[in-house]
Amino acid sequence: MSASRNLVKLAVGCAAGGALVAGILAPVTISAGVVAADVSDSVIQITPASISTALPGVTTITDRNGSPIATIFDQYRITVPGDKISAAMKNAVVSIEDRRFYQEHGIDPQGVARAAISDATGGDHQGGSTITQQLVKNYLINVVDKDNPAAQAADRADKITRKLKEARSAIELDKHMSKDEILTDYLNVVEFTGKIYGVEAAARAYFGTTADKLTVAQAALLAGMVNNPTTFNPYTKAVNAQRRRDIVIDSMLANKAIDPQTAAQAKAEPLGVTGPNVPPSTCFSAQPDAGFFCQYALTYLQQAGITQEQLTNGGLTIKTTMDAHVSEAAKSAVEGNVPTKQPGIANTMAIISPGSTSHEILALVANRNLGTDQSQGQTTRNLVTEVSDPFGGGSTFKIFTAAAALESGKATLDTPLPNPPSQCFQMPGNQKCYTVRNDGNYSDPISLTTGLATSPNTAFVGLELQVGVPEVVKMASRLGLRTTMQTNDAGAKPDPNSKDPQRSQTQTDYFQDKPSFTLGNSPISPLEMANVPATLMSGGVWCAPTPILSVTDAAGNPVNYQTPACEQAISSDVASTLMTGLSQDTVSGTTAAAAHAAGWTRPDVGKTGTTQTNESVVFVGGVENYAVSSLVFADGNKPGTICPGNPVRIGNCGHGAFGGTVAAPPYFKAMQAILGR
Repeated sequence: MSASRNLVKLAVGCAAGGALVAGILAPVTISAGVVAADVSDSVIQITPASISTALPGVTTITDRNGSPIATIFDQYRITVPGDKISAAMKNAVVSIEDRRFYQEHGIDPQGVARAAISDATGGDHQGGSTITQQLVKNYLINVVDKDNPAAQAADRADKITRKLKEARSAIELDKHMSKDEILTDYLNVVEFTGKIYGVEAAARAYFGTTADKLTVAQAALLAGMVNNPTTFNPYTKAVNAQRRRDIVIDSMLANKAIDPQTAAQAKAEPLGVTGPNVPPSTCFSAQPDAGFFCQYALTYLQQAGITQEQLTNGGLTIKTTMDAHVSEAAKSAVEGNVPTKQPGIANTMAIISPGSTSHEILALVANRNLGTDQSQGQTTRNLVTEVSDPFGGGSTFKIFTAAAALESGKATLDTPLPNPPSQCFQMPGNQKCYTVRNDGNYSDPISLTTGLATSPNTAFVGLELQVGVPEVVKMASRLGLRTTMQTNDAGAKPDPNSKDPQRSQTQTDYFQDKPSFTLGNSPISPLEMANVPATLMSGGVWCAPTPILSVTDAAGNPVNYQTPACEQAISSDVASTLMTGLSQDTVSGTTAAAAHAAGWTRPDVGKTGTTQTNESVVFVGGVENYAVSSLVFADGNKPGTICPGNPVRIGNCGHGAFGGTVAAPPYFKAMQAILGR
């Protein structure tokens, strides 16, 4: 009885194998027309060109000199050509997966029949798939359908239609590709474990080497894993992995790829794996001075038209404008001013290189670091580029009033401005007047130049009303606060459903009739504040601050993205005049004492700002080819007065900190390190 049953099973297996081979070679003979259509459709999906160009790869972000900052990827894969893969690796895969690889033409009829008979008679399950077929299957699972679990399940389904599709595509590939091309693509496509894909990434992750240097023992381990990366994981199932490795070595010996002595030596070696050493795939892995820059570079490129898919799977090289020397100096300066873990206080610094054709960002740093551990002073929010300072720029906004006055001819640098200790300004249509007081003793009247250096309030509110508040508000956007002015008075996207105009309107709309604007009591972006002096230093030319020098694809070809055009925001004459007006701040103005203490003697431009309750203090300025903003502001859940000292802190300290005493010193320290004393 047993013998007859086995004969029946054998007959069934032979019939099944023959039918499957016939179906592969001529799918139109399959009884169901749907099956034939499905098979034909699948052949179109996979071509030699698509395999060689569409593999998900690692995107690398670098500084301006090409030094890596971070890597971004979904699949850790580093594609390499065939001559960068060792002969041992190629021989190992062929020996264990497809011994007749170099003789067959995409499919192996003997293997198909053998697998069908083995399955029908209850023997070991055998796939019968060639390396070319496995390339097709892995390409569908790991590339075409990588984001579609349902489709991936269909790619793995043990159904005749799936196998027919796979085989027909394999035959087509074999017609158009050399054996070495097929083997190379296969070794670049396959998964090993986790996020590790392709032999080069596996060589680096498991052995700290490269694919061209893989030994027989190492190659055998990797070749054995592709059958089932989970079952043969050398870290979690070392016994299984070693047994499988040794089977591969025996197959290499049987296939005459190695001699007995080499086989014995390879089997005697330990697994020898390290790691797995897979680099992080987010900007959180960047050095502390580069995390915010990395994050902004990705945000910038997405806004410029490069998709998330391109960024995480495109194998791009993104060369940023970050200057490592400048960034390190700025990071040291802000951390020296406010320690990273100091509760409740952030110190940001943005540095831009001015220019008439681009404003390249050189540094984006804060005392905080990019990360998820708040106890270590980390934050996931980009404090340097977002509208993150909710309290404002204080008197730095007087730059906009001065620019509007100079442009309109309402004032020159020598114009005497009325400057009483306090004044109640009558607003059109309002019964109550707007009262303003100076914080300190000033001459009355005061020139615009002296006013920019010493920052009285009444003189600038009066000048603002003379010029017109709308013109001053418009000037803020023109000189640099493009994104800032489109947020609401909470620094967020306006909420049209809110009944509170501070929440429903943009800052541009909200401040149209509010002379308090020149006193800088609205949320700001540190990066955009740095772009204000950059615009002035560029002869009045505004350019969007850019973090990108170039983007290239895996083949080294340029990747296009959109960039805003630069524009003449104000005339070069107005910009030059205003620069002259801002040149006295570190000489005789609000930062003179800090400049003297720092030994600062370089000619520069600058303006400080302090909000009314000392919750934000600011310095913006520039020297040589560097435009800078240094902002110190409360960033905790219970904001309060910022107090000077060592360390700078939130507390009760009488008058509190000022832009000249707390925000300017990091500027001096950073610039001295960058330029040399």
